[in-house]
Amino acid sequence: MAKNWKQQKMTEAEKRKAASDAKKTIARNRRARHDYAIEDTYEAGLSLTGTEVKALRMGRASLTEAWVEIDRGEAWLQHAHIPQYLNGSWTNHAPMRKRKLLLHRAEIDKLARQVQAKGYTIVPLELYFIRGRVKVEIAVARGKQDWDKRQALREAQDKREAERAMRRFNR
Repeated sequence: MAKNWKQQKMTEAEKRKAASDAKKTIARNRRARHDYAIEDTYEAGLSLTGTEVKALRMGRASLTEAWVEIDRGEAWLQHAHIPQYLNGSWTNHAPMRKRKLLLHRAEIDKLARQVQAKGYTIVPLELYFIRGRVKVEIAVARGKQDWDKRQALREAQDKREAERAMRRFNR
């Protein structure tokens, strides 16, 4: 009897740990996948202040106008909007400040080389918590032309229609 209780207790603890380790999305840049052709993705840490983390825990952030810039061997997240923490005092942060990305030197050098090619940029795709730390998924991307965007929308619509037809047929 006691052994079953310990085993059950351990599984509940494991479940709590798994839930805390899970990826919790804060903000997603849906526009980036529409406007850019994604070539390569990276996961980077963010250097934040305390009030920024508290504001993110409230689930308030926007990446729609954000981009990544490499300056003197460091990667910076520019124009990401993290609103001020409501209960913050004079220690509150500036909502649009540039934030340092935590990447390995080799990754930063590789990103710098890739971005030097014409038409390539680095855009943030997603901001999330994983194991209590804030991470941002960034991507090296090439801008799409208008006809590329229309074609992608048409392909997605065709795929949805095909799936609907398959579901109707399988009923």
